[in-house]
Amino acid sequence: MTRHIALNCGGGYVPGINAVVSGVVLAAKELGWEVAGIRDGFDGLLFPERYREGGLLELFPQLLEYSSATGGAILGNATRTDPFRVRQVNPENMVEEVDRSGELIAKLAAEKIDAVISVVGPQALSILFRLHRQGLKTVCVPTSVENDVAVTQLSFGFNSALSFAVDMLDRVRQAAQAARKIGVVEVLGEHAGWLALQAGTAVCADAVLIPEIPYDLQKVAAKLTEKLRAGRTSGLVVVAEGARSRDGQQTAGAAATPDSLKASLSPGATGEGGSHVIESSGQAAQAVALKLQRLTDQATYPLALGPLVKGGAPTAVDRQLGLAYGAAAVRAIHENQTGVMVAFQPPDLKFVPLADAINKFRTVPADSVFVQTARSLGIALGD
Repeated sequence: MTRHIALNCGGGYVPGINAVVSGVVLAAKELGWEVAGIRDGFDGLLFPERYREGGLLELFPQLLEYSSATGGAILGNATRTDPFRVRQVNPENMVEEVDRSGELIAKLAAEKIDAVISVVGPQALSILFRLHRQGLKTVCVPTSVENDVAVTQLSFGFNSALSFAVDMLDRVRQAAQAARKIGVVEVLGEHAGWLALQAGTAVCADAVLIPEIPYDLQKVAAKLTEKLRAGRTSGLVVVAEGARSRDGQQTAGAAATPDSLKASLSPGATGEGGSHVIESSGQAAQAVALKLQRLTDQATYPLALGPLVKGGAPTAVDRQLGLAYGAAAVRAIHENQTGVMVAFQPPDLKFVPLADAINKFRTVPADSVFVQTARSLGIALGD
């Protein structure tokens, strides 16, 4: 009997996500299996009326022949649709949340889909874990440009984001030198500082601030002032969006001015009040830049890379990793291993239970080789 599996992407867009799709389709073809792509996470099944050509897309190698090396996402992506908490308008014209997980599993069964491969980030893993407990056969592929998925050393998409961040930091340094200013660049990293730390170390930034190491801007300013007095005319500081000061205040929150504006927004609105109500990108850079300018008496300018690092073509590392992750997910189903996540634990790709990966983040250890390298290079970490 031909096995029929489905594939969806629900962890936020990352560069070259089609490489994972290609890995799944090519590996399934070798087994004689059929693959259906679910559009926009699970939306293709929960809201098929939104799609003129249907919420499911049959995937075959010819369709993906050139897509693994390019940007874009052939299946789309859904980062906020939780089948256990689907927002809809009830007959009283009020927004409510309903559990449609049972309906989702029933629709998968009606389509004769034996198992689902989901390319997701750390937050969505818990959703797949709950669906698995309700009977869904599923295998997850970890994706995160912040590299914060637990139990795997390298999430798909991180290497591409890192390469782009390094390139942008080099450009910022050149601009800072020409303008004789201190560039303060914010990068993604709400819970983990891998992107900020590795990118900042690669360009020998003057300081790197990450969530794992509470910082004291007085010490960062002292380090910058010392270099300026020695003849330097510019500086470069890299800040993860989730960095916190020693007094316990999150950097992003320091720049926000809470007001009543958030209360007037739709139920889906997130973030603090003020000028960055919905999109918080840039708050950390502005807060650090403002205070450093006061402490160093040197002009600063903030810049937020934000979601920009998610665009573009994937690196060679991510192209290989994406194909390997996709093929491994198919192998897990072939070996009757479901309720697992494919984890890259060098030199192997292993299958770990979803229970070991949910409700936690992969953060930077205090004794990490990257932390040690940064300190050896004289990069200030704020402590």
